[in-house]
Amino acid sequence: MLAVAALTLREAARRKVLRALAALTVVLLALSAWGFSRLVSIDPAGGDLTSGEGRLVASLLLNLVMFGLSLIAALGTAFLAGPSVAGEVESGAALAVLARPVRRSAVLAGKWLGLVAFGTGFVTVAGLAQFLIVRWTVGYWPPQPVTGLGLLAVQTTVLLTLALLLSTAISPMASGVVAVGLFGATWIAGVIGGVGAALGNEAVARVATVSRALLPTDGLWRGAMHAFQDPSALSQFGGDAADGAFPFLSASALAPAYLVWAVLWILVVLGLAGVAFQRRDL
Repeated sequence: MLAVAALTLREAARRKVLRALAALTVVLLALSAWGFSRLVSIDPAGGDLTSGEGRLVASLLLNLVMFGLSLIAALGTAFLAGPSVAGEVESGAALAVLARPVRRSAVLAGKWLGLVAFGTGFVTVAGLAQFLIVRWTVGYWPPQPVTGLGLLAVQTTVLLTLALLLSTAISPMASGVVAVGLFGATWIAGVIGGVGAALGNEAVARVATVSRALLPTDGLWRGAMHAFQDPSALSQFGGDAADGAFPFLSASALAPAYLVWAVLWILVVLGLAGVAFQRRDL
């Protein structure tokens, strides 16, 4: 299983998707460095913004950029997970590997571990680079960087696990497109539900609750945002009542029970992927 994970990492490093991800990440980091450099320091002696206003702006922009990085991670892992199963089945490579005394479940678990390592590594390196940029330009450092990056890594794991399941049934390209489409749809549903909650509309607010239960990516993202933002940032907009009306601020930390659900969701979907791969004709 570990050998398959290492081979998956090596194969991912050779794909053009990785070079595209690196280019997108560099462009996003460069744009964020330019944007933050145009802001006044959060030190009230450095410009027109007060310390509280500077931290509010820094929190908003940091969450915005981190969403961009999470989207890049989602695109990369989804389009790497699809070819790792469906692509090898279509090319006949899977048949050559599985002709040896190797269990399909071990191959799938190894590919999953390799992709998780890739996604976690990307989120960690890109996120730390972004934190250093913000620290250097405006003097802001997120209050819980480890927690936030950990939740983004779990979010990436959720999406690549879904893409693996889809790749056992449909083509590599289709599995990536569907996974990323569901990621975006869940985020939009979360924003709509948040606006409904801010307006006191329970029926609309329930949209976010249902979508976050079916696919935990948006719930994990909102927990990560809360870890990155200044604790006083949301109060500048009117407190918890405004949560959801501003898609790049989060009113509360992630509940431990929801994190448990996300881990359970990953295990269940990975198990379904193993069953589907076991029954698929090679």
